Amino acid sequence: MEDKELVGVVTHFFPQIMVAVVRLEKDLRIGDTVQIEGHGQNFEQVVESIQIDKKPIHSAKRGQEIAIKVANPVKEKDQVFRAED
Repeated sequence: MEDKELVGVVTHFFPQIMVAVVRLEKDLRIGDTVQIEGHGQNFEQVVESIQIDKKPIHSAKRGQEIAIKVANPVKEKDQVFRAED
């Protein structure tokens, strides 16, 4: 990823279901490519689902806390970036 912008910060992780709760600093939508960086391993993935209160949505706005499925374990305070092409 050449340029990236901070989209949000992980506030919780559910390892049993590989879901991260993210407090958004910027809007996010399904199909966005994100890179998660922090205390563990850094990895990149496409956002395939977003939920608020266990209900699926297509996009979320700044200030919302959302749940996204993640490919690898994450930790609180890990940062979520979006690629800027």
